[in-house]
Amino acid sequence: MTRRSIFLTVIILSAIVSCSKNPLDVDVSNISVDLKFIDMDSVFVNSSSTELIKSCKNYHSQIKDVYEYQIGHCWPIGNITSRDVGDSIKAYLAHPYMIRLEKRIEEEFRDKTDLNLKITDGFKHLKYHFPAKEMPKSVVYLNSGFAGSAISMEEDIAVGLERYLGQNIDVIKELPPNEFYAWIKEAMDRQFLERDVMASWIMTNIIEIPNGGSLIENIIYWGEINYLVEACYPEDEEHIIIRYSKEDYEWALENEASYWEYLVNQKLLFKLDDRTKMNMLKEGPFTPGLPEVGPDRLGQFLGWRMVRQYMSNHTDLTLEELLKKSYNSILQEYETEE
Repeated sequence: MTRRSIFLTVIILSAIVSCSKNPLDVDVSNISVDLKFIDMDSVFVNSSSTELIKSCKNYHSQIKDVYEYQIGHCWPIGNITSRDVGDSIKAYLAHPYMIRLEKRIEEEFRDKTDLNLKITDGFKHLKYHFPAKEMPKSVVYLNSGFAGSAISMEEDIAVGLERYLGQNIDVIKELPPNEFYAWIKEAMDRQFLERDVMASWIMTNIIEIPNGGSLIENIIYWGEINYLVEACYPEDEEHIIIRYSKEDYEWALENEASYWEYLVNQKLLFKLDDRTKMNMLKEGPFTPGLPEVGPDRLGQFLGWRMVRQYMSNHTDLTLEELLKKSYNSILQEYETEE
């Protein structure tokens, strides 16, 4: 091989590597985040009533929003500052179902080392892209009594561990089917926990929700949320980022053009009514108006595809700059693959 051919081969290989590299796969080794992990659920389960009074005072002082969410909203405890709050917590946890539920939580999440590391890594990635934005002070693990999965406050994030036990575990199977439909139980999957934490913080503290807005504005809003989640976990499989099963994700890819055609033909893109937006963007057994074999939230999926395509066309654009772009500029560049 001549020197010239060797040189050309190196250039070609370099171009291939450059094109194949994920632009979101950035080096965060020098990024630091001061993030505390608090296992409030374990304290509630394993402390005496007397010990709980002290812990509750500390929680009310240090993580007030999460504590009030847990005791005042998730659990029917009542007065969160009363002297008998410890006894009330113990009485609530003494229910036979709660005893078994807490046992399953402890079994599934006994060692949170890897979980904590992955959440920390996600926030390092987010800090890399948004250095001026505040990151959470703490992630608080709790048993929300199935009230919520990952809920972000102004400074902290509450994670209801019971919602990630998996649909096939006994305590989840026992949930009343008239309240917890099959699709709700299917969503209680451990593999989505970290992405839910990131999505919760992003939609609460990073991206501003459209003030009303048309369907397409909200589609792109959700697309940006999911693109930022992808930026936090660039090595995760795509179906996890969008919170689909592998089968649902493949179905969505195969039917992307048909879904776009449906939105255009039905003149839905610029609809302003809440029902249309709910149908296309919110959780459910499927996306209303489309084949029931397909997944829910196809509007979120489409928005993510639109934002990804836009960013692939503007590789020099930062994520901060992306969020300043109008929805129309992203919409105008979208093309479905034939």
